[in-house]
Amino acid sequence: MSTYEIRRLTTIDDMPLMQQVEEAVWQMSPIPVHQLYTTVNHGGLILGAFDGDTIIAFSYGFPGFDGKKLYLCSHMLGILPDYQQAGLGEEMKYEQARHASDMGYDMMTWTFDPLQSMNAYLNLTKLGARGAHYKVNHYGAMNDRLNQGLETDRIVIEWYFNQDKPLPQPDISNLPALVDVQDNQPETRLDRFDDKHDAFTIPIPRDFHQIKTDDLELAKQWRQETRQAFETLFKNGYEARAAIPDTANQLTYYYFTKE
Repeated sequence: MSTYEIRRLTTIDDMPLMQQVEEAVWQMSPIPVHQLYTTVNHGGLILGAFDGDTIIAFSYGFPGFDGKKLYLCSHMLGILPDYQQAGLGEEMKYEQARHASDMGYDMMTWTFDPLQSMNAYLNLTKLGARGAHYKVNHYGAMNDRLNQGLETDRIVIEWYFNQDKPLPQPDISNLPALVDVQDNQPETRLDRFDDKHDAFTIPIPRDFHQIKTDDLELAKQWRQETRQAFETLFKNGYEARAAIPDTANQLTYYYFTKE
């Protein structure tokens, strides 16, 4: 049982609550109130999480359509720093899925930075969602606290929340890795790719934010080297299905499979 209340934000007076968290997390101008209010009145869904009377997190989604199917585009999930790493993100996503299902959706999509290991672990390992596509520099240059200075590559998640389930943790010990890491330096190894293999791994840093803070050039190297590996697998029909921590080496391994 959660210690926090999670509820829908629906009124015009609710909208500034989401803005408070948005500004605190990304340190950028928030989405205008009129845009948020229009969204929730036309098939969108905004949830807020509260510690007592104080909002501490939100999720923001709007209807999406790709020409064939309708889905919920879950564009933002923001959690105040003091409440991160406590399972609230997972709880927010499941509550979002429950409301989305009640609204008639059966799929939710969103994007995340492939080098953010906590997001990868939540999306793939905890929720059982699928990393379906890779977008190079998807949002262009962004000047907020989390993205400034790097190209904004993203993995596109597709979550059929009424049917997708987390996988049993796969054994990755003998799988080919498409990136080598020596002394925190990544090197793409596309010579190991053969589409006859059922599965591959890609390692990423456990704490990419710290690398970016300490050494922006190294962070850019991680972006470039892993980008080649990610693109190769996605273009050949593989999906990202799990993110497996390797605490001894301060890495997290993506698990890709066609199955």
